[in-house]
Amino acid sequence: MGKTKKSRNRSKYNYSKNKKNLKKKIRRKEKPHIECPQIRNAWDEHKTVKQNLQEMGLSLGTKGMLPIKNQKMFQDMESKPAETSVLKPYVIEAMEVEASLRGEDRTTCSTDIIEYVQYMVKEHNEDYKAMARDEKNYYQETPKQIKRKVELYKRCHPQEYAVFIASLQSQKST
Repeated sequence: MGKTKKSRNRSKYNYSKNKKNLKKKIRRKEKPHIECPQIRNAWDEHKTVKQNLQEMGLSLGTKGMLPIKNQKMFQDMESKPAETSVLKPYVIEAMEVEASLRGEDRTTCSTDIIEYVQYMVKEHNEDYKAMARDEKNYYQETPKQIKRKVELYKRCHPQEYAVFIASLQSQKST
């Protein structure tokens, strides 16, 4: 008993089709993932990209945004009121609020740098030239490079640095 034609064809590889192009075509047809949550929530699937962005008060690109080619056309645009109506102004307002928030600083120091800076400050306080001459300065860093490392440690771990300096002050006083 033989196999049906359909099951035989399924196992064959079609060498005449370009798999890379097929994958690109499938990816193009999929809905794009919109990163911005404000735009994603206000998006209307039944409208075009240009229509959606115009309703939100955004533009698709910079082309046609500032027609300053001749002064006459620019003066005409100033005299006429803007004809575009923004139906979803809350999108821009939410984006402006998010942009105005200050992001947290994610820079950190490695434990090696922390130990190095703590040793140098413990031994030499703020004397960067003496730090550069120290025997633990294996990489022969200049005073400026060491100063940058100390400032990086101060900026990344301000509470830890304050506790460290306080402990040094208490050790000196006793």
